[in-house]
Amino acid sequence: MTAKTVMVLGTTSGAGKSWLTTALCRHYARQGLKVAPYKSQNMSNNARVVAQGEIGSAQYFQALAANAEPDVRMNPLLLKPEKDTQSQVVLMGQVHAELSRMAWRERSSAVWPVMAQALDELMAENDVVVIEGAGSPAEINLKSSDVVNMRVAKHAQAACLLVSDIDRGGAFAHLYGTWAMLDEAERKLIKGFVLNKFRGDARLLAPGPQMLQDMTGVPTVATLPMWWQHGLPEEDGVFDDSSVASGAVTRTVAVIAYPRISNLDEFQPLKNVPGVRLKWVRSPTDLMDADWVILPGSKHTSGDLAWLRAQGLDQAIAAHAGRGGAVLGVCGGLQMLGEALIDPHGIDGNAPGLGLLPVVTVFEESKTVQHKAATFGAVGGAWSALSGVQVEGYEIHHGQTRAHPAMAAAGDIASAVLPDGLAWQNAAGNVLGLYLHGMFEDARVLQALFGARVPTMDAVFDGLADYIERHFEPGVLQSLIQPD
Repeated sequence: MTAKTVMVLGTTSGAGKSWLTTALCRHYARQGLKVAPYKSQNMSNNARVVAQGEIGSAQYFQALAANAEPDVRMNPLLLKPEKDTQSQVVLMGQVHAELSRMAWRERSSAVWPVMAQALDELMAENDVVVIEGAGSPAEINLKSSDVVNMRVAKHAQAACLLVSDIDRGGAFAHLYGTWAMLDEAERKLIKGFVLNKFRGDARLLAPGPQMLQDMTGVPTVATLPMWWQHGLPEEDGVFDDSSVASGAVTRTVAVIAYPRISNLDEFQPLKNVPGVRLKWVRSPTDLMDADWVILPGSKHTSGDLAWLRAQGLDQAIAAHAGRGGAVLGVCGGLQMLGEALIDPHGIDGNAPGLGLLPVVTVFEESKTVQHKAATFGAVGGAWSALSGVQVEGYEIHHGQTRAHPAMAAAGDIASAVLPDGLAWQNAAGNVLGLYLHGMFEDARVLQALFGARVPTMDAVFDGLADYIERHFEPGVLQSLIQPD
């Protein structure tokens, strides 16, 4: 069996490829088909743990939308940016040090056989494979080393949709220009244009779509209205800088948005908790009205800690904690809250911590990548509602954190509130740090902390599928998987 393949390409990053791919996965799965997602190369610090290692969060959610078991073959290459000119390379779920040191174009030729094999295996095992591209397929400077856009499309002979963000302006030019820069064999794979994030009266688009079709032979198959609260985490970064809330605000949660923030998608459920306003913070003034301050994960803890100090956020966070305000550190955030980062192997960097937890972190060469279930022990102060609560999540970290021995001897003792060094709390009870990602995705935690339930991801996936079924032209989604 060879699957039919549908590929979502974009005229730019942020055009809407990830969420549309997710919606297509659920749509085809609801037809009773066996479906898998695929993205050959993803550049993101949002990662999830699967049985064989880690993959990009977008492909993880796409697999769940497809009712499939997430698999490293669905995202064979994951690039996790550590600096502007450096990324950690994860190949088939595992960190690959040699590839991390290799130049971009050399790396592409080395990884393509692995990518192609993963795609071939998924096509042999499924009825439909929904493929996501990256950036734009018209980046001609990268065409010779392309392993994520048209090379994949041609390998799979995929029916391609080309998506443009019309809210940014210039959508018709983006679509035409992208199509024009493809070669003839690649153009034949483009089956439809999609206008995404449209606001206003769609009738005012005429005669643009018909003129575009006259020039390219490609129809505009969907105009998708702007949808702010679809419930799927953002793929590439913090786009919703403005504070949002559902109902009257009873709690403001401030997440520090440092440059190498990772796994920010785990905070998506907080957007759906009634009364909670979630805001992304980059300056001390943004913390003034915060009830909770969260230090999220980081792909470069010492670098983000230095950035935090340069902004004066270290003093603002310390002042918030000094007033008894609740502070939560997740993974890299936990490491920052401690007394020191010690890096004997050159993994991340040495640095003094913020000193809000009497713990110390040592970076190890081996990387912990695993699912984890645990039960909170006795938790005090601001986080006491977590006492005895079972929680499931995942770990992705090099550092190992322990109580600071000298401080413990002096009586400043960190309480281990989850086993195996997973979580620590200060004596006052207002500062909590844990390695477990995904706490806010656990319904038991949301019930304990907020007394609230939020829509399940399954409901989100169904909502995405309902949305595209309403707004695509009749018959288009089925035609994409019909035999040639």
